[in-house]
Amino acid sequence: MRCPRCDKLGSRVLDSRPLHNGKTTRRRRECENCGARFTTYEQILIKLPAVVKHDGRREDFNRLKLQRGLEIACTKLAVPRSRLELICDDIEIAISDLGVAEVTSRQIGESVMDHLRRLHPVAYVRFASVYRRFEDAGQFLEEVDRLNPQ
Repeated sequence: MRCPRCDKLGSRVLDSRPLHNGKTTRRRRECENCGARFTTYEQILIKLPAVVKHDGRREDFNRLKLQRGLEIACTKLAVPRSRLELICDDIEIAISDLGVAEVTSRQIGESVMDHLRRLHPVAYVRFASVYRRFEDAGQFLEEVDRLNPQ
């Protein structure tokens, strides 16, 4: 590991701690040359398929975009951030397990809606209203009725 202060190679690990349910390792290091201490993070990189958008454009999967959408849907609701992280993890694993080079944004959106339907009805309707492009209050009512069949 290259030291951020003196730019020399060589450091020793002082402390290691697992984070995010063991998916990340935090390491506290000390440079063998200048003695500077710094922190590194080690993560498993998952190869994710490209996302094919509604208009045919392709882009790399972006976990931050997924997380932001979930956070917006859950704004001012009693939903712990850790639960949203787990949903992101589940979706990443599911699309990675498909073993394909591309996945549609529709597949991702439907997966998000399935998770939100089980998590919180208000978050689900918020996300659905944007994802399905609701244009009037009637569409909201239809979606709420689907949540509460009588």
